[in-house]
Amino acid sequence: MTKRLPAKRRHLASSPFQPRSEPVIEQFALDDRISHDTYGVGRVIGQEADAVTVDFGTQTVRIASPFYKMEKL
Repeated sequence: MTKRLPAKRRHLASSPFQPRSEPVIEQFALDDRISHDTYGVGRVIGQEADAVTVDFGTQTVRIASPFYKMEKL
């Protein structure tokens, strides 16, 4: 059995509410220092189209986009 994703609601022009904005996904470059909620402080050592590889000192982790738990220092 396949799961169906819920349909996206479209914004009507006559609506009094503002349309939802798309979340901005932060981009990271090589050698950027980052902080992760689970792993701590690390440095970006690899970059792909939809993921980054981060060296946290004790371990190296590949983190996929979107980077909700990461922020640039």
